[in-house]
Amino acid sequence: MEHIVKQRKTDKAGGGSPGNNPPARSTDQGTDPVPNPDQAPDQGNAQPGGKAQPSAPVPPPEPVRRLPGGAERGTDPTAELGDLLTRLKERRGTSFEALARRTGLTRSTAHRYCTGQTVPTSFAPLERLGRACGADRREMAELFQVWHRAIDGPCAVGEPRGEDRERPSGPGRGRGRGLSEKKPSTGPDVGAPGPAGGPAGVSPPAQSPVSPRARSVLTGTAVAVLAVIVAFLTVGRERPATSGTAGRPTAQLVEGPAWTDSPRRVPGDFFGVTLNSTTGTMPGFDVGAVRLWDGETRWSQLEPRRGHYDWNTLDRLVAGAGKKSLPVLLTFGGTPEWASPYGPRTAYSDSSRVSPPDDLEDWNRFVRAVVKRYRGRIDAYEMWVMAPSPRFFTGSAQTLATMTRSGAGAIHEIDPGATVVCPSLGELWQEESRQFLKDFAAAGGYQECDVAGVKLHQKEPGQTPESVLELTTLIDRTFHEAGAHPRLWNTGTTYRIATENKLDARRARDYAVRFYLVGLYARYEREFFYNWGGHKIPIVLQAEGGPATAAALAVQELQTWLDGAEITGCGNGSGAGLPARAFECRFLLHRVRGDVGTPAAIRWTDVGTATMRGNGTGHEVRHLDGARTALRAGEELVIDESPVLVVGTDGSRR
Repeated sequence: MEHIVKQRKTDKAGGGSPGNNPPARSTDQGTDPVPNPDQAPDQGNAQPGGKAQPSAPVPPPEPVRRLPGGAERGTDPTAELGDLLTRLKERRGTSFEALARRTGLTRSTAHRYCTGQTVPTSFAPLERLGRACGADRREMAELFQVWHRAIDGPCAVGEPRGEDRERPSGPGRGRGRGLSEKKPSTGPDVGAPGPAGGPAGVSPPAQSPVSPRARSVLTGTAVAVLAVIVAFLTVGRERPATSGTAGRPTAQLVEGPAWTDSPRRVPGDFFGVTLNSTTGTMPGFDVGAVRLWDGETRWSQLEPRRGHYDWNTLDRLVAGAGKKSLPVLLTFGGTPEWASPYGPRTAYSDSSRVSPPDDLEDWNRFVRAVVKRYRGRIDAYEMWVMAPSPRFFTGSAQTLATMTRSGAGAIHEIDPGATVVCPSLGELWQEESRQFLKDFAAAGGYQECDVAGVKLHQKEPGQTPESVLELTTLIDRTFHEAGAHPRLWNTGTTYRIATENKLDARRARDYAVRFYLVGLYARYEREFFYNWGGHKIPIVLQAEGGPATAAALAVQELQTWLDGAEITGCGNGSGAGLPARAFECRFLLHRVRGDVGTPAAIRWTDVGTATMRGNGTGHEVRHLDGARTALRAGEELVIDESPVLVVGTDGSRR
């Protein structure tokens, strides 16, 4: 997201990494609502009257067993599941917010699971909840048994698309411990981060009776699967879910990394930052590229009157980057008032407009003037910032495509070596923004660009960096539907980021490093961390005039690890032969140019810890604080949310 910068202030307001500065007049608050209890009593299922003459003896009913919360054990597995989770949560004395932080789920998702409103079609999120609540092996096994009966009964529907796909509990369900029935949620929600997933949003059909023979078959299946899950819990690894349950198709299980490729060098300019500064000062730690926005370089400030230019600030910034040999990306935006006097105002205090200029020739003259002055000194141009947006651009996709084509033509003519970046489209979690992308592509917007810009950010505040992988999947599919396959740069985040809370020092360090690792995982060509210079943001790299933080030094250490390295692939989870929650990107490290390269891998988890083991050779482990430790042959390596570089990997991950 891009945000307001007050003119001539050295202490800028900003957003986290990525993040942006809030306007003085308005803010966007991201919320995660928790459903309120429905006061209607649980009516249960009415049974038809009348007498029936059985053709065979009917076995006596099983004795009713009740859970501590009051639900009858064995009669309603969904309610029983909610009772078990609620009992574990209350014993732990933890809040839904704390559970969300520990498991990677949203608060509302954890609430729905614990109150029996929905049932995930994968056991993984319940396993994380159980571990977060301190469940022992017996309790985890019991939790799995109840989940298996809840999800594989006659009401189970749908095909899971991710580990947190949910099934609404349906009529007569939704009773957590000591809670009245809840209304099923109708809005989307994101659970654990991953490349795909989401709620099913489909109501199950009415439940039908189960014969004793069918119940016996299901019980036998549950016992068999329980043996598998107990084995998984013993070694601390998540196994793929079994398929073949009648009436519930499952997605094809494909084992292997997320992607592999012939070795390609990790470019130094991949590690970019957006400057929140007007002074020309550059970061006091290693970065690979800088992006200019929120530093008083908007169109309205560079051309305050038609044909009259003020280059002072941009000259300082470009000169500062030149002294450190940093490639510069200049972002266009902020139509001058004189070019669109009746358009809506931006979030900035300079009277700039969110509307396109009334006369596109004004735009063409401006672009040509900038490129002529900075030819060979500005390496790339981003054709507009954050569209569509009521704060940055309210024109149509067709108009923006026309502006992009004409501006790109001028850049390629005047400075053929410059890179043209198509406008950075934002809020792509929203369907209307993805439709704007399709309309922009249909209007020919991507035909003249070298790279496309997008804004990657978490769907909900506080989610892990890895949660944006679901967004990158949505973006890839949207581009595919639009018939466009451009190279991609991540140029920012969401507008609301400025309202989010600061992270603690350890998490800020880990998230800053994983911001770039997720970009490598998603195969983006450049990442711009928002921002450098500001300090009113969730993750601070360095306030201008102050020392580099631990987060900044960790980003610098990551660049040291990958200096001259070639990346060969990335993957996560059991499909890639890794423990649950574990991520990995694999590299060849080159001590000298042209050598064969030493195999290495950066490994981390998005939540919690995981244990890995080599196949008998020793390795070196490098840590973000610069420390190095030896990993002896056969020794286990416990990884966590702080990435480590394992040098000398030999293909074994178990």
